Amino acid sequence: MEQNVVYAFILTLLAGLSTGIGSLIALLAKRTNRKFLSFALGFSAGVMIYISFVDLFPQSVEILGTGYGMYWGRIATAIAFFGGILFIALIDRLVPSVENPHEMRSVESMQVEIKSEGGRLVHSKHMMRTGIMTALVIGIHNFPEGIATFMASLQDPQMGIAIAVAIAIHNIPEGIAVSVPVYYATGSRKKAFKFSFLSGLAEPVGALAGYLILAPFLTQAMLGYIFAVIAGIMVYISLDELLPAAHEYGEHHVAIWGLIIGMAVMAVGIVAFQ
Repeated sequence: MEQNVVYAFILTLLAGLSTGIGSLIALLAKRTNRKFLSFALGFSAGVMIYISFVDLFPQSVEILGTGYGMYWGRIATAIAFFGGILFIALIDRLVPSVENPHEMRSVESMQVEIKSEGGRLVHSKHMMRTGIMTALVIGIHNFPEGIATFMASLQDPQMGIAIAVAIAIHNIPEGIAVSVPVYYATGSRKKAFKFSFLSGLAEPVGALAGYLILAPFLTQAMLGYIFAVIAGIMVYISLDELLPAAHEYGEHHVAIWGLIIGMAVMAVGIVAFQ
């Protein structure tokens, strides 16, 4: 059990710190590779949606059905699933869209916004505030994602890898959202990368907090509820955050193919390893 905890925590840590990849893209690339990001985000959505409906949701029904009977088990699963959706939707609702890192934007569009406000101003308080606020918002968003990644990895290490990869991909635009304003505020690539990298720590912190809170109550029934809530969170992230990125990046068909391939990869993985 202790080995599983360490393994699950490492996966969650790596997924969270992938914001640093987004930071490197923003700081080193002159233009956004729209096709790559569209495909990657679509792939991430495909992985999350497939796992949610083919693996997590049925497991929840099976576990809760064993305890309550199949009829009430299905009802309990559905309630927990939509509860997960409402939980992450409420977090999104409380965050202004202007500073919401899940409102996808390209490197170029952010640079245009910054330059239109007076060019590259070193020590610009406004830009620094935007970067810091975005980092805090990412922390709020990533907290439940960290719990979801950790708990799934704790129960099923193979499924945990898939979820961690999907979360890591979806964290890339968040790294862009933090690093660009910080760089234009300070003129320092090192500071921009540091803020972006550290903002991803909310994910392992969420994992640790979730484990400490939930561990004493981790019965089979609780595990069934957790699986359904995780499924709801991931479906919401996919439909509300990842797929709409195709509209922003202008590569709708590429994102859809990414989604289909993500589902196919998970289908092969589930058949091969189970």
